[in-house]
Amino acid sequence: MNFEFSDEQLMLREQARGFLAQHCPPAVTRNVLESDADYDAELWQNVADMGWMATTIPEQYGGLGLSYYELAIIAEELGRVVAPLPFSSSVYLATEAILQFGSEQQKARWLPLLASGEMIATVAMTERPGQLSEHSISTRFHEDTLTGQKQPVADSAISTLIIVLAKNADDELVLCACDATHPTVVHSSLRSLDFSRGHSAVQFNSSPAEVLTGKTTDWASIQELLDRAAVLVAWEQLGIADVALEQACEYAKQRYAFGRPIGSFQAIKHKLAGMYVKNTLARSNAYFGAWALAIGSDQLPLAAATARVAAIQASVYAAQENIQTHGGMGFTWEFDCQFYYRRAKLLSLAIGSERYWQDRLVTGLNNQTPNAA
Repeated sequence: MNFEFSDEQLMLREQARGFLAQHCPPAVTRNVLESDADYDAELWQNVADMGWMATTIPEQYGGLGLSYYELAIIAEELGRVVAPLPFSSSVYLATEAILQFGSEQQKARWLPLLASGEMIATVAMTERPGQLSEHSISTRFHEDTLTGQKQPVADSAISTLIIVLAKNADDELVLCACDATHPTVVHSSLRSLDFSRGHSAVQFNSSPAEVLTGKTTDWASIQELLDRAAVLVAWEQLGIADVALEQACEYAKQRYAFGRPIGSFQAIKHKLAGMYVKNTLARSNAYFGAWALAIGSDQLPLAAATARVAAIQASVYAAQENIQTHGGMGFTWEFDCQFYYRRAKLLSLAIGSERYWQDRLVTGLNNQTPNAA
């Protein structure tokens, strides 16, 4: 089975990398880190002009109708520049939630705005520390209003629409769409390790909302939404891991100690080799995830968990070892190495921690049908 991208898809990667090199150099991320902004609005508009938010949205809703292979490529390139954008919240999660759960009327209302970048949306699920589960949801939907609190919610302060996981009066799960700008929705800023991405605690005080499709859902469907997002987040993490390795290699060639490049020392070679091995494994698993997502395979739960676990391990390890290769000074404010570490740690907890996805991986492996003898 060939998981490699086609020539047209590789051309998209080249185009995206060139575009982001021009419009999202490290100074863009640094400017957001050093300001009170939650994202770079100009970069968001530039990305919207490229049509990236519309990648997998069907043409009937104003999208491009492309496959998830193209979106995975874009995700990787955004990871390579640690783009200070709400792309994962709006595209991997909110757009996917509306595509998966929305009625035709809801899709026609919101998807064209999401495709054009005019609307930023996010998804609010977690409410407390620990693993997300069906039993951890206490936010209530009653008589077309939401009451409760969600935290942390990525990019909520800059969103105009929030998709909220709640329970109705019969204690059944529902996904509700809520106007994030309504006066009854209160956003309280939370400080995360990577503050180039804004996070908030969101309080709903009898806030007007509507149920997607007007029906209840189940936990298996919520897990499918997370599986789909996990594959795309894994590709973003892969971009982080690859650039961290590239930075470490380049510095190891240029930095001299005792009259020779530090890359010639065995300890540094072992660091770089370890990063390469983890990155290569993560890329292999990311291809598996993209394939399962693109064709709608029943192996998606296993593929998503495999891609996610490998990508967390590769990105965090590469970001840490990049800092150590720089002699530990890579985490000082003047060095760009910190961007990759911050984003790698942030994404390692987004949509579930490594432990959560390890549990999903074990479950997926147990559910595989044994080969016939």
